[in-house]
Amino acid sequence: MLRRKENSVILQNGYSLPLFGLGTWNLKGKECTEIVEDALVMGYKLIDTAHAYENHEAVGEALAAIPRERVFLTSKLFIDKVDNKQVKRDVQKSCDLALKELDVDYLDLFLIHWPDRAKPLTEILAAMHELSKAGKVRSVGVSNFTIHHLQDLLNDGVVPHVNQVEFHPYLYQKELWDFCEKHEIALQAYRPLGKGELLKERVFEEIAEVYDKTPAQVILRWLIQKGISTIAKASSREHLEENLEAFSFILSPSEMRKLDSLGKEVRYCDTDWADFEY
Repeated sequence: MLRRKENSVILQNGYSLPLFGLGTWNLKGKECTEIVEDALVMGYKLIDTAHAYENHEAVGEALAAIPRERVFLTSKLFIDKVDNKQVKRDVQKSCDLALKELDVDYLDLFLIHWPDRAKPLTEILAAMHELSKAGKVRSVGVSNFTIHHLQDLLNDGVVPHVNQVEFHPYLYQKELWDFCEKHEIALQAYRPLGKGELLKERVFEEIAEVYDKTPAQVILRWLIQKGISTIAKASSREHLEENLEAFSFILSPSEMRKLDSLGKEVRYCDTDWADFEY
């Protein structure tokens, strides 16, 4: 079981993963830089990006204004660029490119962005662990991995520190979360608001009215209260501030149970590269 402390999850290697951060998917250029700058000024501790987002440089411009140790920075390996016969070389190249584009000396977290079983996933994650020994990354992990994907890694003796997956009241992956906790793999939630679709549902509005909050704050609070690290995208200062207010109230045990019971197995990120049936 992973420990929680001061709004963070303590990873198995001792590093602290903030409970809440900014996701930058679909943010580009000046808009991206300004949103990240605003987030950092407001006190956001975690910024999440990826090679696939094509915004490393824009994120890096915002990071240049603050001491590096003030932010937990995540990026993700674009697995299609890894040659099965040149795994160590290509993993290192991917990391080096991310560091150059972001203009930083290290990543706090480097993830395999999605599972492709045509690739040697164990070998790739092992190569990422070697990057941590070289000081280029502090923690490594995976994204969009199912229990079976994770078990394959564990069977080979290679353990990720984090598994970042879609997770919200309509996709309450309790079995996956329990598995991760058992093996001290921090589960991190992305797309917590279901691309905004969950905000249209009356059930979240009803609870929000009790606390004079918004449906988004209720959903984010549900995750934070469970001790699940969460990244949420915001494209305005207003939404950045709104999301942070999820720390300002506490849901009752009955409200938590009510949200737990809403699972509909609805995914808002189900793409051609997904391997969720494995």
